[in-house]
Amino acid sequence: MAAARRAEFMDVWLLLGGFCVLAAAVLGMWFWETARLPDNVGRTLTMAETVEVIGRNSPLTQYVRLSTSADFPREEEISKITIHHMAGDLSLEKVGEIFGERDRRTSANYGIDSDGRVGLYVEECNRPWSSKSKENDSRAVTIEVANDQIGDDWHVSDAAYETLIDLCVDICQRNGIPELVYTGDGEGSLTLHKMFYSETECPGPYLESKIPEIVYTVNTRLREA
Repeated sequence: MAAARRAEFMDVWLLLGGFCVLAAAVLGMWFWETARLPDNVGRTLTMAETVEVIGRNSPLTQYVRLSTSADFPREEEISKITIHHMAGDLSLEKVGEIFGERDRRTSANYGIDSDGRVGLYVEECNRPWSSKSKENDSRAVTIEVANDQIGDDWHVSDAAYETLIDLCVDICQRNGIPELVYTGDGEGSLTLHKMFYSETECPGPYLESKIPEIVYTVNTRLREA
């Protein structure tokens, strides 16, 4: 009887010990994850902080909510732009909420709503978690564009499309990208989400059909600048 009690007692202590080790590991991971984050992510910024952040990124930005879902900083120089669609007509604020959910582990540098407003979610100096490709996202500024039509060709508004052109020109000018080159695969300086993830049509048929026009318009404006 005494031996059985001792064995039961040891089992309890082993179980408690294992739980403590697991808890310590989880706590350690949480502290490591928190320590690596800049102090301006995952919270509402002051007006002064917002102005400072926009000054380091696109001046077209009208809304800022920095996500914790990113690598800080990115490890490669920016040499690409990747276009995504939201698969919904989302506001900039809603996108900020979604990218703020840590369990989603997804983000983009910028978002454009159907009114043509620009939101910033990951500073350009940091790598977003966007395209299912670390190699691409390490080099790309990624842009999510709202859809004013759900399904079918996933149409985007004229205002969103025009802002997409403006933002692409701005990104190229500030990061020394001489021109957009679309090769139909991940090698060009303009890439699409679907190139890296076979289970998506992102950015949708409409924006994909506009790629030749986007390349021509952006490059024309870059040459004229």
